[in-house]
Amino acid sequence: QVQLVESGGGLVQPGGSLRVSCAASGLSFRNYAMSWYRQAPGKERELVAGISSAGGSTNYADSVKGRFTISRDNAKSTVYLQMNSLKYEDTAVYYCNARRSSSEYWGQGTLVTVSE
Repeated sequence: QVQLVESGGGLVQPGGSLRVSCAASGLSFRNYAMSWYRQAPGKERELVAGISSAGGSTNYADSVKGRFTISRDNAKSTVYLQMNSLKYEDTAVYYCNARRSSSEYWGQGTLVTVSE
């Protein structure tokens, strides 16, 4: 059974930093491209950042370029999203996604709230 378990969300002030993690089990993690998506209240889910299976290629939404960094540790079957210089508009539920060919899995999400 495949499980993606996000952690690390919480309340942070504007300008602050937070790192969210996603621990995977039940799949060959190193063979999957991993991504972070987010969904703010009343909005559609959007891609935040992605990383290739070996970690050599990353991509980011324009809104987070230069502030967020995605990374992975294949030995720990974990993907991370380091978020710096957080803004109010970064408030959302952040979801982990694993994809390989026609297989795709989602985590349950972790809430990040940017507020005073």
